[in-house]
Amino acid sequence: MNLISLTFLLAQQQSESGITHSFLATGSETFIVSGTGERVWTYPRSTRDGWVLSNGNVLLAVSKGKDYPGGAVVEVDRSGKVLFEHKGTQSEVDTAQALANGNILLTESGAKPRLMEVDRAGKVVVEVALDCQVKNHHMQTRMARKLANGNYLVPHLFDRVVREYKADGTTAWEAKTPDDPKESWPFTAIRLENGNTLVNCTHGNMTLEFDPAGKIVWQVSNGDLPSPLFSDPCGGQRLPNGNTVIASYGAGGAGRVKLFEITREKKVVWTWTWDKAHGVHTVHVFETNGKAIEGAPLK
Repeated sequence: MNLISLTFLLAQQQSESGITHSFLATGSETFIVSGTGERVWTYPRSTRDGWVLSNGNVLLAVSKGKDYPGGAVVEVDRSGKVLFEHKGTQSEVDTAQALANGNILLTESGAKPRLMEVDRAGKVVVEVALDCQVKNHHMQTRMARKLANGNYLVPHLFDRVVREYKADGTTAWEAKTPDDPKESWPFTAIRLENGNTLVNCTHGNMTLEFDPAGKIVWQVSNGDLPSPLFSDPCGGQRLPNGNTVIASYGAGGAGRVKLFEITREKKVVWTWTWDKAHGVHTVHVFETNGKAIEGAPLK
């Protein structure tokens, strides 16, 4: 039994009702773990965002490096063949989302932060200038998402605000993260079916839910848990059962919980442990107990 299988089985023993998840993890390493705990696929680059598509291919925002000095978005099949590639032109690329219209959504951080929709031929068909600070490119934004109403939801870290942009660049909605702690940088922003917005705050070590008026109606942090599982919570996902999966990017070292699932009542019902020095940047849970999760991004 390999290490990944062993640590996942240990996590299963801590789950409620035999919960198992199949998921894609991004970060310093990029891989898919099956519901049986096996690492069934790996990608040989560091990544920042990603999805398992309905056809089994994987869409990824690739970290900047030698081959991609400005980062990139790629779609690859399970053999590693590149089916789509768009190279970033600034400091880094932090978003990858496959849209129903066939386009790919991405963001570029840099001197001119922007959100774009790119068609499969690589043509930029939508471009929105992002309203955020430009002194620290790395801390401008993370995973942006196109909403059902056609707008774009974008978390801005150092600005400590989540903004919903219209295609013309104007702001349709925004919510500010708390002043205390001051490092409550919004990293993940997810528009929920009830109209609320779920936000992970990195160094603030908490998850918030805002109503449409921008009021915090639910939150959870280490003070609500029997042990401190929040450690630089970056990625997150609201599951169909109403629970939330949270990725702790700062949870380094052996025996640390990298992913956990928590209920509305703030009860931890599933954890995943990985014996590595780094945590998980973002997570896409695409199966639970062997059944596909509805609402995953489609091509």
